[in-house]
Amino acid sequence: MTDESHPIRNSGLLAKAMKYFARAHIAVYRRTNGRLGARLLWFPAALITTTGRKSGRARTTPTLYLADGERVVLPASYGGRDEHPAWYLNLKADPKVRVQIRAAVRDMIARDATDDERRRYWRKLTRIYPPYKGYQDAADRRIPLVVCEPL
Repeated sequence: MTDESHPIRNSGLLAKAMKYFARAHIAVYRRTNGRLGARLLWFPAALITTTGRKSGRARTTPTLYLADGERVVLPASYGGRDEHPAWYLNLKADPKVRVQIRAAVRDMIARDATDDERRRYWRKLTRIYPPYKGYQDAADRRIPLVVCEPL
């Protein structure tokens, strides 16, 4: 069954459910300073806040991440979809990002990973979350890896 013929995906129910789940996750993460929500299932989760490229408003998204010293690496996988996630497009327009990992909130600057970084980080990310391999295979784009560094 393709995405187009799938009754739940085609109806928008999945997108709506994901939107409400993300809002609840963000609220719980913030209220508990990451004591709850810092793991999405058993995967490390951060909150990233970007500036909307169209609205100019703060936009917060929960996402998996990889820590590398003071750097935070974010895969812009969007579940293997062919388009980039909105948060990635926002960072391309304005690379300033606020990253919350548990109670620690840091203002950072985002950039695309270099080819060397990408090779190194992609291996680590696929060990943390093996479905990323399938996401890359499914997507008609190269999934960006975003490196966030302290300002």
